[in-house]
Amino acid sequence: MSILQDIKNAVRSRSIHVAYVDVGSCNGCDIEVLACLAPRYDIEQYGIYVHNNPREADVLLVIGSVTPQWVDKLRDIWDKIPEPKVAVAIGNCPISGCVYARRGTLTTPPVENYIPIAASVPGCPPRPTEILSAILSVAPLIFKDYEEKQP
Repeated sequence: MSILQDIKNAVRSRSIHVAYVDVGSCNGCDIEVLACLAPRYDIEQYGIYVHNNPREADVLLVIGSVTPQWVDKLRDIWDKIPEPKVAVAIGNCPISGCVYARRGTLTTPPVENYIPIAASVPGCPPRPTEILSAILSVAPLIFKDYEEKQP
């Protein structure tokens, strides 16, 4: 293992790396996730960092009611995230479909039919503090046995 890899592992040993994907929403939850990055909530002070690349993520935030176009893409994104990994459903849409679950709409909720969900944050949209709490609540699942896995 190289020195750079050792440094990367040391930094990541106590930080949470998050990627989020919108699988068909009204963008209400997306705005609340982005509010978590603003100075008022500043999730980086808790060691939570947002990435666009799922290969660098520990937590996948899923936003929106699942549309048919996203089913295979969502599974592919989930498969790219390295172990240990968890997913969090943000808002009512990935949990139940909310207003998009009516007969005749082209959505296929809930998201847990496609990937395993470790935590859910209900709301339309949920508050940034609730999103932050959900991410922090899954941290023990990510860091479990981390020290034993490192050489």
